[in-house]
Amino acid sequence: MTLVQEIDTLNVERLFYLKGEVDHMSRSTKKDILLQVAERLFYEHGFRGVGLKQIISEANVATMTLYNHFSSKDNLVEEVLIQREERYWSYLDSHVEMDSDSPFILAVEAHGRWLKEQSYKGDMFLRAIEDYAGTDNEIENIARGHKSKLLQYFQLLAQRKGKDNERDLANQFTLLLEGTTSMTTLIGAEKATEYSIAMARTLVQHTS
Repeated sequence: MTLVQEIDTLNVERLFYLKGEVDHMSRSTKKDILLQVAERLFYEHGFRGVGLKQIISEANVATMTLYNHFSSKDNLVEEVLIQREERYWSYLDSHVEMDSDSPFILAVEAHGRWLKEQSYKGDMFLRAIEDYAGTDNEIENIARGHKSKLLQYFQLLAQRKGKDNERDLANQFTLLLEGTTSMTTLIGAEKATEYSIAMARTLVQHTS
C-alpha cells in the first residue's frame, strides 16, 4: 500500500468524489477529451477567462455532449481538479521509494519534476482557491483539500521514518514544496527545485 493510499484508507483526508461521478475506467472518450481540453484552457487562461463555448469548440463536441457529462461549468472545474490531483499523487507515488534512506528528498525532487512537466505556469489549485474563495463552493473545498493532503502526506512519512517531530517536519516540507511552486513562476522549475533540494537536505540533516 502506498502512502497516499494509506491516507485515504485511514480517512486522514476527505475523499473528493462528486455525487454521481462515474469511475475513470467507464468514462467515455468524449468526456476524457472535454476534461483534457478544459484543463489545458483553464491552466493557460484561468478559470474565469474560459467559457464553455470555447471548450466545446476546441473539444469539437456538441453542446449537449458537454451537458450530458457535466451539469455546469463549476461541475467541470471540479472534475478537472479531481483528475489533476489524482495524477499528481500517482506521479509522486511512482517516484518516491518509502523504504529509501531519503524519501523526503525524493518527494521534493518528484514535486520539482511535476512542476517542470505539468505546472510550469503556477499552481492550478492555488488559482482555484483564489478565484473561488469565500463562495462556499465545492471547487474551493477540493483545492484546499489538496493542500491539506500534502501536509498529511509528510506527517505520515515522518511517522514511517520514526521522526519524533513529525508535525514540525510536515509543516516545514509542505512550506518548502509550496515555496518551490511559487518560485517556479519567477525563476523556473529547474532552478527552484535545485534550491528546494538543497534546503530539504539541510532539514533532513538537522532531524537525523
